Amino acid sequence: MPQVITGLVFIRLLLAFGAAEEGAGFCQIRGSPEFPLLSKEGDVMIGGAFSIHSKITQPPLSFTEKPTRITCSSVNLREFRFAQTMIFAIEEINRIAFLLPNVSMGYRIYDNCGSTLTSMRAVMALMNGDEWSVGQSCSGQSAVHAIIGESESSSTIVLARTTGPFKIPVISHSATCECLSNKKEYPFFFRTIASDLYQSQALAQLVKHFGWTWVGAVNSDSDYGNNGMAIFLAAAQEEGVCVEYTEKFHRAEPEKLMKVVEVIKKSTARVIVGFLAHVEMNNLLNQLSLHNITGLQFIGVEAWITADSLVTPTSFSVLGGSLGFAVQKANISGMNDFLTKDFWETEFACKETNRDTMTETARCRENQDLIKLKDYDDDVQELRYSSNIYKAIYAVAHSLHSILKCSTSQGCDKIINVTPWQVVEALKQVNFTIKNGDEVWFDSTGAAVARYEVVNWQRESDGSVQFKPVGYYDASLPPGQKFVLNTEAIMWPGGKKELPVSMCSESCRPGTHKVLQKGRPVCCYDCIPCAEGEISNSTDSNDCKKCPEEYWSNQNRDACILKNVEFLYFTEAMGIILVFFTLFGVLLTLIVATLFLINKDTPLVRANNSELSFLLLFSLTLCFLCSLTFIGQPSDWSCMLRHTAFGITFVLCISCILGKTIVVLMAFKATLPGSNVMKWFGPAQQRLSVLTFTLIQVLICILWLTINPPFPFKNMKLYNEKIILECSLGSPVGFWAVLGYIGLLAVLCFVLAFLARKLPDNFNEAKFITFSMLIFCAVWITFIPAYVSSPGKFTVAVEIFAILASSYGILFCIFAPKCFIIVFKPELNTKKHLMGKT
Repeated sequence: MPQVITGLVFIRLLLAFGAAEEGAGFCQIRGSPEFPLLSKEGDVMIGGAFSIHSKITQPPLSFTEKPTRITCSSVNLREFRFAQTMIFAIEEINRIAFLLPNVSMGYRIYDNCGSTLTSMRAVMALMNGDEWSVGQSCSGQSAVHAIIGESESSSTIVLARTTGPFKIPVISHSATCECLSNKKEYPFFFRTIASDLYQSQALAQLVKHFGWTWVGAVNSDSDYGNNGMAIFLAAAQEEGVCVEYTEKFHRAEPEKLMKVVEVIKKSTARVIVGFLAHVEMNNLLNQLSLHNITGLQFIGVEAWITADSLVTPTSFSVLGGSLGFAVQKANISGMNDFLTKDFWETEFACKETNRDTMTETARCRENQDLIKLKDYDDDVQELRYSSNIYKAIYAVAHSLHSILKCSTSQGCDKIINVTPWQVVEALKQVNFTIKNGDEVWFDSTGAAVARYEVVNWQRESDGSVQFKPVGYYDASLPPGQKFVLNTEAIMWPGGKKELPVSMCSESCRPGTHKVLQKGRPVCCYDCIPCAEGEISNSTDSNDCKKCPEEYWSNQNRDACILKNVEFLYFTEAMGIILVFFTLFGVLLTLIVATLFLINKDTPLVRANNSELSFLLLFSLTLCFLCSLTFIGQPSDWSCMLRHTAFGITFVLCISCILGKTIVVLMAFKATLPGSNVMKWFGPAQQRLSVLTFTLIQVLICILWLTINPPFPFKNMKLYNEKIILECSLGSPVGFWAVLGYIGLLAVLCFVLAFLARKLPDNFNEAKFITFSMLIFCAVWITFIPAYVSSPGKFTVAVEIFAILASSYGILFCIFAPKCFIIVFKPELNTKKHLMGKT
């Protein structure tokens, strides 16, 4: 549409120039001139285009006669205030001395009646003027030096494209479409409001701030709505906000509006982002009220969030609690009195005594609906965009001030012929502060800095609806400081103080993570508990984190706690039982030793080699006691002690038994005629053999401890949820060498004892040694697979059990029969009985 209209403009201009060439060498307008609604002549002229009326009535087109003028109706109070503000700013500049001191500013304000068609007529009139002819030559000079307008982005695009070829600056006070930031397409466009780029991003941040991850979106089907919504959707995706639906409609499409209402009614999202122009929002509000759709949280934009016209007796039930971004209020001294009093007395005087010309009389007669607003002042305190128009007028004035080389003492150089493109260049350099303290300058896109108030629709105690500021957004501030909200001051829909909830899925608590639902947006997910050893300590975690190696997840999977360190405690049940049997074994050994000591001179004790018996009982005591080194928290010393003490004491024990076995064999051989064996295996040789066998084990242990000794080790692989504190063998070869040497001596002892089992003594000790070694070997053969397969502290328990079982086996098999005779059968403790002669 804008391209078609622009083409028509050029055709009309060509026809005008052609007619000028044909018409006796002077420029003459083709058709009827378009007169402004409000005007005043001055040395420099500024144009204005506002939708003072919002509806038009097109005349019938019979194509047989010239159509009558278009009729405008339905006054738009806000747009009318814009026109008044423009006049106020111009009159103020004409009064002050420091800006354009000897140059007067004039204005030509047109009413485009909210129609692109009428807007084009206004644009052409602003460029051509309303004179029938302009002399002998056509200079191509525009009738105005700059144009203020329009309010909506679509109309402003038409205006900027039409005036662009003539380099006329256009300054808009509320056209926020990001598309207008393209300086290649709109090189002469400026605006005293920020681009929707910032507002759309701020909308996404606002939605995210309150945790609304599931929202609906409705926008005007126009440049303003489509561009703004596209930016919002991209920003929402970055913020992790999902949009359930995106609907759009135009004010002239009621059937699409009904579709939007049906979508809203069926949706599950409780928050709606409305990127709508004022007219579309009014239409949507009417339909929502008719369908009684209430309780939704609306998030609005500057175009409608502070529009007084939306406040009706039924609108608050729909829009109550709405949040949105608004332009800051116009806090300009003197403007309120002008709007309500001075304007009507000077600029729009319609009294009988002031009817000097027919034009003035016609203007007043044609705009009787405007005169009805003469004493109306309810909206004055809520004016917001008016400050943008005020800034735009002052920006043009400062530009003209620099072009005309004005000074307070000498005034301005009126000889200079000001062209619109000079104003464009000067506007790029302006930087000043208006009287309320706001700075005015344009960035590289021709826009102002983004500053918004966050307002909330609230009902006062008297029933009136107020737009209460509850925060602000300032894009010029550093990151992290741009957004400030007073959440406690917000009133939510339905007059509630509780924050509304709008999520596709409930938040995942700590200890769980999100798993997306197939085929649905990223905000729709299931909450799955973290696996063992993993945690999530925040709400809505996307995944779970593994705990460090020495840590494990707690029961709720929301924190890592130190793993339990497990070893065989003295105080636990198993430790107490093992300690009991250890001490009991020591006690039994001491009892046997005491019994043997008391009866050391009896034949039974003397016949069983009392010296080796006492040494064996001593070694058995050490064997029992060495099992205690396996209980308790492993340390460097305990790890080295437990294995070496075990190896040495058991070798000492087996060496004693081996010595006793050899003594039995040698004693039998010594009874044969001519045998002299016992002299080679007397007490000295017995001691030497025990010492030699034991020293070999000591040497093995020294080599083990020197090369690669045992050490405490945290076994984290056996169990995930706990640490097994155990003694690493260091060198497995050393451990199995110690164990193998013990096994070798035990097998040797078993073989020799087995050979001597049928010796003809009445009390044959070799038989008992055979049983003890059989038990010993069986225990340690069984120990090997049990040791390898037992988990954690049970490995230590198996090792202690093997030590205790073999020790008890030796103690009972060798010494129990002797103790029985000493205690219960003393009559058998005789030499004759031992020799088998009784």
